[in-house]
Amino acid sequence: MLNQKLVSAINDQIQYEIYSALTYKAMQAYFEAEDLPGMANWMDVQFQEEMAHAEKMFQFVCETGGRVQLQQIDAPRNEYASPLEAFEVSLEHEQSVTARINNLMDLAQQEKDHAAQIFLQWFITEQIEEEASVNLIIAKLKRVKEDGRGLMMIDQELASRTFTPIAAAE
Repeated sequence: MLNQKLVSAINDQIQYEIYSALTYKAMQAYFEAEDLPGMANWMDVQFQEEMAHAEKMFQFVCETGGRVQLQQIDAPRNEYASPLEAFEVSLEHEQSVTARINNLMDLAQQEKDHAAQIFLQWFITEQIEEEASVNLIIAKLKRVKEDGRGLMMIDQELASRTFTPIAAAE
């Protein structure tokens, strides 16, 4: 059974994962308005991933005898000066998620909750991928600077991203 400290901390993270999803949905709206459908698609896939992360945590709390308590979600930011700024904000956000997941792992270790540690390891690995993916896009955007053709090429590349649901065994 999950102890109350971990239940409370994971409940906070569920809220943050939903906030993350809304952040990416707002970024999708920004890119749609900027006529960058590939970047909008990338953000929509990110939205779906964040919702899947929230659901995975929700199920873990329920399966380990805890009670999920949903909380108020703040409104996300809706405007950006450029595609580069939107992705830089995305990276900052992912870095904050990484720090939060690491703090959850620290708590699970302090509480000697081995099941929670195993569960959280998946998220730690996921965050490495999340940050690397956004870093690569930022590097490409910086490389093309104001070149519209380069921006269109990146946009086309990002259009190919698809959502892959989390496997039940993960």
